[in-house]
Amino acid sequence: MIQAVILDTETTGLVEPALVEAAWIAVDSPQGLLICDEFSGRFNPGKPITFGAMATHHITNEDVASCPPPSEFSLPDGVQYIVGHNVDFDWRLIGEPKVKRICTLAFCRKLWPDDSHTLGAMLYRLKGPMARDALRAVHSARADAYICRMILSEILSKIGEPATWEELWTLCEAARIPEIMAFGKHKGARIADIPADYKQWLLRQPDVDPYLQIALKGKRA
Repeated sequence: MIQAVILDTETTGLVEPALVEAAWIAVDSPQGLLICDEFSGRFNPGKPITFGAMATHHITNEDVASCPPPSEFSLPDGVQYIVGHNVDFDWRLIGEPKVKRICTLAFCRKLWPDDSHTLGAMLYRLKGPMARDALRAVHSARADAYICRMILSEILSKIGEPATWEELWTLCEAARIPEIMAFGKHKGARIADIPADYKQWLLRQPDVDPYLQIALKGKRA
């Protein structure tokens, strides 16, 4: 039974995105990352793809005109964990299935806090010049899923290769709690050093990221 997949998606654009392409790679365990199965498919989003999105993934409206709707996408039976770079975005796009999410972006921000943390930037950081050839096909969902697997392998080497997906998910939950404020009047400051009245004000605002809420309350995973 497939327990975990590395997932990536392509969309119609940034505003109310709809699924255009999805790909997943099933891997055996955090200690091996051996590929057991994979899937890649395109979907008719039922709305126009923006030109900005086309310029990124090179999928046009004509390419997906005869494809099934996004509602026909599903994860393999038995999947308990999905891995992705900014995995929450992909998870929401596929309907928020009841699985645990492991975010390579969160690990990258924690382990290598300086500079950019996009898939491409991280591949250059970790693989050097060899990243160029791998990135030529970037922004197809399948290619991005494979790059995410490469980055996950480097993350696992650095943190010590936990034995199970549950252990990796637990480590990720801790990594997702920010230490530095990413926006607002205290951007760039350590959250621990931000004035208490500002923390309380921010906690009263709508749609505050749940991991930021944990940091503002001074709690750890």
